[in-house]
Amino acid sequence: MDSSTESARTVVYRPARPEDGAAIEALDGSFTTDAVYEVTVTDGGFTILPMPVDPPFRKVFPDDGEDGEEEGDEEGRSGDGDGSLPTRRTVVAVAGDELCGFVATSFEPWNARLTVRDIEVAPGWRGRGIGRALMGHALDFARECGAGHLWLEVSNVNAPAVRAYLRMGFAFCGLDTSLYDGTASAGEKALFMALPVR
Repeated sequence: MDSSTESARTVVYRPARPEDGAAIEALDGSFTTDAVYEVTVTDGGFTILPMPVDPPFRKVFPDDGEDGEEEGDEEGRSGDGDGSLPTRRTVVAVAGDELCGFVATSFEPWNARLTVRDIEVAPGWRGRGIGRALMGHALDFARECGAGHLWLEVSNVNAPAVRAYLRMGFAFCGLDTSLYDGTASAGEKALFMALPVR
């Protein structure tokens, strides 16, 4: 058995704990890509086509302090301690003391949507099925909540993530050409993708 197979077998998936917050914040979510998904908006809709880029480039995400919630927090619940279902869940992938990746999700009862707020796999652990396993945990949570679909947003320059989501069964369901205006990612387009929960 090679060492990568042995390493992948030692990964444990569990709910995030408050003490995981610092490791989640420190995870390197950067990526290198040799393509971008070019978005062309027309009067009648839009097209999304992968286009090669040469040379490949590396994208490092700015620290955005997204929504003030610590990713390592315990599950959030709807209602006021009334025993209702959790509305947020973060699952981490760990190997020993090393954080390999995480997925942070939230459920919106009004439209039965489970949003994948963030999913990241550490560079040294990519290509080993960890992202797919984390998305499986998101699907499990979606089923618990009675969600009809998973939904996520991804930048058009994050071709590695888009390709992974397409392989997992996600499909494009919309876009926002102005979401990143006024940010360090200005000029990028937000692609929305969804996956039915079966």
